[in-house]
Amino acid sequence: MADESERAAQPVHRGKAAGWLSKVFERDPAGLNWPRAVVFLDVAVVPLFVFWAIGHEQYLLSAIFGVLFTALADPGGGYGRRAFDTSLFALIGAGVTALAFGIGAEAWGWLVLVAFLVTLAAGLAAAFGARRFVNALLLNIWFIIAIALGVGLHKSSHITSYTWAQVLAWTGGAAVWILVTFLWWLIRGRTDSPKLFPELPGDTSRKKLTPPLIMFAVIRALAIAGTVALAYGLDLSHGSWISIAAMIAMKPNLEQATLASAQRLVGALIGACAAALLLLVPVNETGLRLFAVERGLEVVALVLLMHGAGIRFWNYALYTAAIAAGALILVDLPQPSDYAAEGYRVLWTLCGVGIGLLVMLLAGLLAKRNARTPRQTT
Repeated sequence: MADESERAAQPVHRGKAAGWLSKVFERDPAGLNWPRAVVFLDVAVVPLFVFWAIGHEQYLLSAIFGVLFTALADPGGGYGRRAFDTSLFALIGAGVTALAFGIGAEAWGWLVLVAFLVTLAAGLAAAFGARRFVNALLLNIWFIIAIALGVGLHKSSHITSYTWAQVLAWTGGAAVWILVTFLWWLIRGRTDSPKLFPELPGDTSRKKLTPPLIMFAVIRALAIAGTVALAYGLDLSHGSWISIAAMIAMKPNLEQATLASAQRLVGALIGACAAALLLLVPVNETGLRLFAVERGLEVVALVLLMHGAGIRFWNYALYTAAIAAGALILVDLPQPSDYAAEGYRVLWTLCGVGIGLLVMLLAGLLAKRNARTPRQTT
């Protein structure tokens, strides 16, 4: 009888697991947007070619994310307002870039403090409307990536990186997007342009910061500061993957659905594993062959980011995987790779995802408490 009950329970568990995976990887055909992906690829090829031509690929990541995040922050509509908003976003992004690369050579305590403050400020930006909150989160993600790149370049003995040049690369990438949208506005006869990512929120109405939202912003900032302390305070090999994985895996806000949270976790893990496998390619390569493989990986990273732009609302887990893989490849390309390094990368990713899971659990408790409070009041 016991054996029969165990056999009966196994299909139930398998069915639940299969059902959960089908929901995580469920696709929305209406969310597939290849024209948008091609637009991003066309624009991003410009900085790729420029930095290949001048031979300073260490600035490529700043330019690529300048293009990508400025496109995400583009509100569409009339060009005057559109140019003002994207220019302001680019200006703030330049300041974030300067801060991240400027403290890359400082003691790890400063990295922890600044990471906490930047993440807290991004979380509290919800008070200025949903659109500005999303823009703040984009800059928060870029700050964590830029810190990882800055520290890695500082430790590299064969690559020189200047903070002002990184800022110029970010600004140049954003300027390329603003220039392209201006030319397209002229071609369209100076008519209003639709939003490139209409699925992102456009609401700019103010929102009251409730105690649970403030508490969640603080918890999220403490979690990121903790990952930065682990990565750079202990000087872990490729420890920056902890912070990047945690940032990508965590909820951006308190109200995010459980399904979206699971998709973020799964996507972060898939993207990190894919990046680790791709970074095995240049192992034991030297000379001209190593140069060719690294340039090829830059193209692969760009294509992954392009797919992220195209499938953002097709499947959130695969989108997260594409963005995570592209970012991690570009971050770790300047650092020598070997088989042990890939083990560390996957290990730290698991740690970062685990930290993100803990924050999600706390967010769930806060959300339940937040939902229970109005009932008690009424």
